[in-house]
Amino acid sequence: MQELTIDLPDQHATEDLARRLAGAARPGDAILLSGVLGAGKSVFSRAFLRAACGDPDMEVPSPTYTLVQSYDAPGGAIAHFDLWRLAGPEGLHELGWDDACEGIVLVEWPDRLGALAPADALRITLSVTGEETRGARIEGWDGRPVWAGLAAGRSA
Repeated sequence: MQELTIDLPDQHATEDLARRLAGAARPGDAILLSGVLGAGKSVFSRAFLRAACGDPDMEVPSPTYTLVQSYDAPGGAIAHFDLWRLAGPEGLHELGWDDACEGIVLVEWPDRLGALAPADALRITLSVTGEETRGARIEGWDGRPVWAGLAAGRSA
């Protein structure tokens, strides 16, 4: 499995990473975002969704309480799941997980997916490395062209 670690010196760098990955995502893809509170999962998600939908000013509410928000993007449907409030995968089917996986799924707190976590997902672990700085460990999407662009922008 391909793996890359990138330094994200500021919020703009996190948003730039999200925009690059949004351009590479296609229906059937899963992007799983892990990290502690404040690591940048919501920042990443908002930038990803705005880029994928082609609207830099789009309002992107957090799905913390609704658990899932759906978007109609030019490249296909996107479902943004925030599973913080779930104890496990029970209930995901009622949230439309199976149908959502036909499009692009963006998942915060993917550890709650359990066995439902797609094996071929792109896994991004965000970490707090300083007051304003973050790091991203990226794994998955082996052999996809996105890796060349990510490696070229690598700063770690």
